[in-house]
Amino acid sequence: MTRAPNRNTLWGRILVDELVEGGLEAACIAPGSRSTPLTVAFAEHPDVEVEVFSHLDERSAAYFALGRGRRIGEPTALVCTSGTAAANFHPAVIEADQARVPLLVLTADRPAELRDSGANQTIDQIGLYGDSVRWDAELPDPEADERKVRSLRTTAARALAKTTGTPAGPVHLNCPFRKPLEPVEVPGDVPEEFAETLAGSGRDGPFVDVSSGRPTLEGNEVRRVADALANASRPLLVAGPADPPGLDADSMVALARTLEAPVLADPLSDVRFGSHVEVGAAKPTVGTESETESETEPAATTVCGGYDAYLDETWPDPDVVVRVGASPTSKPLRHWLRDADCRQFLVDPAVDWREATFTVTDLIGADPDRLLASLADAIGESATATGTETSSDSGWLERFRRAEARHWSVVGAAREADRLETDPFEGAILASVLEHAPDPATVFVSNSMPIRDADRFGRPREADLTVLANRGASGIDGIVSTALGAGSATEGEEPLVLVTGDLAFYHDSNGLLALERCGVDATIVLLDNDGGGIFHMLPIEDYEPPFTDQFKTPHGLSFDALADLYDLEFERVSPAAFDDAYRESLESAGTQVLALEFDAEASHRRREDLEVETRSRRRDDDA
Repeated sequence: MTRAPNRNTLWGRILVDELVEGGLEAACIAPGSRSTPLTVAFAEHPDVEVEVFSHLDERSAAYFALGRGRRIGEPTALVCTSGTAAANFHPAVIEADQARVPLLVLTADRPAELRDSGANQTIDQIGLYGDSVRWDAELPDPEADERKVRSLRTTAARALAKTTGTPAGPVHLNCPFRKPLEPVEVPGDVPEEFAETLAGSGRDGPFVDVSSGRPTLEGNEVRRVADALANASRPLLVAGPADPPGLDADSMVALARTLEAPVLADPLSDVRFGSHVEVGAAKPTVGTESETESETEPAATTVCGGYDAYLDETWPDPDVVVRVGASPTSKPLRHWLRDADCRQFLVDPAVDWREATFTVTDLIGADPDRLLASLADAIGESATATGTETSSDSGWLERFRRAEARHWSVVGAAREADRLETDPFEGAILASVLEHAPDPATVFVSNSMPIRDADRFGRPREADLTVLANRGASGIDGIVSTALGAGSATEGEEPLVLVTGDLAFYHDSNGLLALERCGVDATIVLLDNDGGGIFHMLPIEDYEPPFTDQFKTPHGLSFDALADLYDLEFERVSPAAFDDAYRESLESAGTQVLALEFDAEASHRRREDLEVETRSRRRDDDA
């Protein structure tokens, strides 16, 4: 490293250099004066592998970095100036905390003596994000002092390790700087010989190389869980939303095959979509009568995606459940598990409690992939040694297969009606998005109704789809920016699809600036029902007023003008024409917004009707 002209430049260079040596590959920077030493250090870093994304808005920058972390499971650095700029990172920090997404926040600050003094753009940034971070620290004042610089290098390594620890999440480093902030020469600030010291030159590679293990169970504890599963007549596996960088679906499928158990796979679980879905999944023609009778050669695994529509109090209880990931999106599934009188194992490597119905009987602190694989091996070895099979009731798995076939038959007919515009509803669009998404593709789904429709109408499919959403705190803020951040982290030409409601799109429309500034293209499916359609799910819809003005809040906005503002293509599409428009967009360069208009109340009534039809046909079939 060449000699720095002043202590702030030295500080910025060393911090950024250590982060890069530790594996940091990208930074999102919002403009500001106090953060100049960090901005210059990132912008001028000699390692071409470091991507620098420039954002005008701190909130968008934070969600963009969040999206990258969610997609690849590695942190992106966030850099901002002092004051409210740092506060605008807070919503994304909360989401990163709740969703276990690695994120490294670097907030520049005034020197300590200016706090609580009325100094301009100065707030108390110490502990700004409270307990939403895995670790926070204030860096010492910059100085060419050997011990201080060794501390700085070590802090950088510790911060990176904390972001990807167990559980992963955000880390905050507050970085105070005195003027001059620019890389101007300050005589005597950094002695010539300092670059030759250990602190000044660093080491070959990171100053501290951090290695982290993965929590596993002892053999006797694995045996305890394996015995419970092997003796179960109605075993069940539940895959909730996965923590970055995701779950290895093969480990869950291997256990399901061994047990002959169904897998209820959340669309965000990394299990609902993939090559493993081919096993045991019927593939009838959508919208045809033959779909209801279609079967495939029996197999030991069924990955289920329609359970949100058919699980209710009449469905038999499982007798042993293994749950991985966060709490499932599906409310019927959560309530069914809540009311089930059975043993439930919740696997969480951080030994945190992520089950708000408080029904789980066993909390297991272990890496899910390793534990599931170990359970499959243990049960298989025991069966081979004893010459016995598992106790699973074959009718249990078949019950789920029949219910899945019935559900997708109902959905297929509804989609056909949607194509004919006889009864359009939003769920049919989510079904089409997931069915026709390229293999591979990244699909980001907004909160409120889009993720619920993806859960109910997104059919398991043999395709490499990475389906993401901000389900940590489940807000509608930052949706566009998070999706574009995820798209920036994909490899090669993998397409990005964003499905969003109109309120979430409006809330983060300034995030569209990243399309050009950060070089991301997307197909954006905009479901415009003029307000908060999700409130039709709640009893408040019966109270008018205040329902329309204070809950549904129709806005009457037209989003067409965004095409000129952000240099994208905007097309209004009917539900009947959506499939063709969607395919065309996926094959086109640039970004297209496909906007579809729906009546929120009519869509909700349609969902209710389809649920009644699915459950009625399922009960007839059971009878």
